[in-house]
Amino acid sequence: MAAPTGKSCRRAWAALVPAALLCLAARAAAEPAAEPGSAGFDVRPGGEVHSFSRSLGDHSCTFTYSAQGGTNEQWQMNVGISEDDGLFSCSIWRPQGKSYLFFTQFKAEVKGAKIEHAMAYSQAAVGAQNDIPLKQEEFEITETTVSHREGKFRFELSKLTIVAKTPRDEL
Repeated sequence: MAAPTGKSCRRAWAALVPAALLCLAARAAAEPAAEPGSAGFDVRPGGEVHSFSRSLGDHSCTFTYSAQGGTNEQWQMNVGISEDDGLFSCSIWRPQGKSYLFFTQFKAEVKGAKIEHAMAYSQAAVGAQNDIPLKQEEFEITETTVSHREGKFRFELSKLTIVAKTPRDEL
């Protein structure tokens, strides 16, 4: 069987790369809380801006938000690096699934890497429920951040995933 070339090869890579990135993010999200890059934190309502960060080596992820309604919710942040040090992942989510808080703003920022893929969700998968992604117009992605889009974001957030490419030192 001949190796794929030209357009078929590009199509194969176009399908493979996002799948690999999502697997890395899912692996980071599934790791137990005792892992070194994993931590629980409270998302606190009240309208004030709060931040939570985790670092792993030269890479970090910071989640900044403001929320209203209800009481504190327990959330989780996992950061990880691929075995070849080529990808850094950051997953932020509410383990119980859907958040009941009203988010007025959010931003997740990575340092030491450039975002290759990111997604925001109004509901995190739990039990028989699936992840429900936000509409693309509700958030924006830059080289280093994922954040709400003013006037378009519908105030629901339960999960963020980021996979970023780390810089390579070429010999």
